[in-house]
Amino acid sequence: MGCSSKRRGRTTPAGVTSSAEPDASSSWASMQGDLVRLIGWRLLETSDLLDYVRFRAVCPHWRSSTLCPRGRGVADPRFHPRRWMMLPEGHGLHPGHSKLGKYIRFVNLSTGAIIRSKLPIFSDHCVLDSVDGPLLLQRDQDTAIRLLHPFTGDIAELPPLITLLRLFKFQFSPTEDSPETRRVWIKFRKVGSTSVSVSADGVITVMIVISGIKCLAIATVGDQQWSVARRKLSFSQNPVSLQGRIYILDHVSTTTRIFQILPPPPPPPRHDAKVSASSSVPSPKLIATGPASEHRISSYLAECDSEILLICLGHPIFSRITVYRLADLTLGRFVPVKSIGDNVLFVSERILSVSSKVLPNVEGNSLVMVPCGKKVYFGQYQLSTSTWFPAADGSMSNFLPGPCSLIHHIFTCCHRDLWNKGAISFQVKGNLSWNVKRKWRYGVSLACSTLILL
Repeated sequence: MGCSSKRRGRTTPAGVTSSAEPDASSSWASMQGDLVRLIGWRLLETSDLLDYVRFRAVCPHWRSSTLCPRGRGVADPRFHPRRWMMLPEGHGLHPGHSKLGKYIRFVNLSTGAIIRSKLPIFSDHCVLDSVDGPLLLQRDQDTAIRLLHPFTGDIAELPPLITLLRLFKFQFSPTEDSPETRRVWIKFRKVGSTSVSVSADGVITVMIVISGIKCLAIATVGDQQWSVARRKLSFSQNPVSLQGRIYILDHVSTTTRIFQILPPPPPPPRHDAKVSASSSVPSPKLIATGPASEHRISSYLAECDSEILLICLGHPIFSRITVYRLADLTLGRFVPVKSIGDNVLFVSERILSVSSKVLPNVEGNSLVMVPCGKKVYFGQYQLSTSTWFPAADGSMSNFLPGPCSLIHHIFTCCHRDLWNKGAISFQVKGNLSWNVKRKWRYGVSLACSTLILL
């Protein structure tokens, strides 16, 4: 009460009217609508979707002057939530588990912010992938593929996965729970990479590399079935997506070759809803050759700061790691990268780029992985000094009893067979399987990556 009485008794300085403060507030609220929209678009370009939502919440005028993300979340790439990854809970609490109350948590790989979103759709869906926020889902009963915006609830409908099986003419009952059924579903649910492109008029087209059968499948929202390339793909590691393109790594003897698959052209106008608008399936094009080496264990492609990197693991085992930019390789320059800024690359079945701001105990300009050796631990390789040191305390040889740090949760995001079931890496013994709806989800656990074309 003392503070409020002082405010009531405060005198107004000479030359300043008592209505100055209300006028200043009113001037912000009466900002021209075009300027408000311009600031909102600029905020989306340089910041995050949630900052744009907070901007619209300032006052009713700002809200009415800017476009609402709801209803446009998938079809308008400007509203795609960049750098948000679904966070695994552990303890078998998969998305849709009753103990989670229909909520799912997400972590921003650039800032470390963690939020949760209520998604009741997971009662009859399982997730295949999460990249930059949007979730690639499969519906249980009919295997329909759907693209979900986790913060607006918008959904893009794609053909059922079962239409791919019909194209290959497998003779079995897809709903029967038999060894043959499980064997086939494992092949068709093993997704290596997915790109999602949005045309100027909002038409969404999806390309999927299916690792299990080495093929490229394409569908546009509204198609009745997937279109498949006639030629099988050849690759040695899971492909990577960036800006609507899919990049494939293939080893031939001591040579590393990198191929690119461009997104298909916009679909033509439809006169028959039964005719696929995505009949033109692009082919891989060789764009670069990596440095030849007879002493290399393995190589990976990774996306970091909107660039494609080639990561080469040397011999003896993990003694040295060399990183190259694809932009240099396409010009024939084999110049190792000495710095990736404050980024940390988590290298496993899938590679994630995470800001060191998210993990204060991990230095930037480094790679985190589990090196081969007698001791199982998180190793951190510093590019600037070419040295190894632990990225987290303790050994994981005897499995982690828990609780786990954020580094374990993020590393789990590189393993979709754990990530989509609510498990944590090194806390699971034996083969992990779905505790619910196994009939519909058998094989839904394999490597997959999604890209949104901006």
